[in-house]
Amino acid sequence: MTRLIVFDFDGTLGDTKENIVKTMQETMRRMHFSVPDEATIASTIGLPLETGFEIMVPGISREKCLECADLYRVVFDEYKAMLKPQPFPEVKETLARLQEQGIMMSVASSRLSLSLDAFVNDMGLGKYISYVLGVDHQIKPKPAPEPVLQCLEHFGVAARDALVVGDMAVDIQMGRSAGAPTCGVTWGNGKRPQLAEAGADFIIDSMEELLPLMSRS
Repeated sequence: MTRLIVFDFDGTLGDTKENIVKTMQETMRRMHFSVPDEATIASTIGLPLETGFEIMVPGISREKCLECADLYRVVFDEYKAMLKPQPFPEVKETLARLQEQGIMMSVASSRLSLSLDAFVNDMGLGKYISYVLGVDHQIKPKPAPEPVLQCLEHFGVAARDALVVGDMAVDIQMGRSAGAPTCGVTWGNGKRPQLAEAGADFIIDSMEELLPLMSRS
């Protein structure tokens, strides 16, 4: 039986794609870099912010990469008043059902804790999720196993009794490296073939499909 679910946030619980894409494009414009298209940006969602810039701007220096990341956060705050992301369909209802079943829930994200906490609470998810782990509190970020291992340690749960749920290959890789079962979701930024190739144990097309997995043998 599953005792703990470790969720990714962006693209899994929260529909933040528009925020991320527009913020990234504006950041690149202000930095005078070539502006990437939506698909290119979406492919980096879930990775630490600095890693995303390293992928999209080949040869970028570490110093310039950190400058980009700082500017991104400034632009993101500017856009928050205009763009109000919402949880995906069936997220709140499913989290409520999971809580009724006594299942503990956490979030492990590549987003900074301040931003992550604000989104979780603004979307009304904080009453279901008792542990929120931002990238600034992680020993090593995705796809390393440490974010999941930190969640397991916090709750005192064995890897076999947890389930890692995310929309990107890095989420699946993180869970598998930690020794936990994994579930890919198709409504976010990743694609089913990528999730399958990463080794997801389950792949679901709607949030409510998570419920039957709780009684897996």
